[in-house]
Amino acid sequence: MTRRFLSGLVMMPLAGCVTVKAPDKPIEINLNINVKQEVVVSLKKDAEDFITNNPELFPQ
Repeated sequence: MTRRFLSGLVMMPLAGCVTVKAPDKPIEINLNINVKQEVVVSLKKDAEDFITNNPELFPQ
């Protein structure tokens, strides 16, 4: 019983030694999916405009 008590007294000051440090590098968020979606929408709109403006190239 006294060993547990003494070891508890020794460990108590060590339990309060917690440090919080900010990361050295900035947080990076990868948004490649959104960029690809914008490119696909842009290409789709360009293709629709091209087909509309050149109906002789795409007969129905």
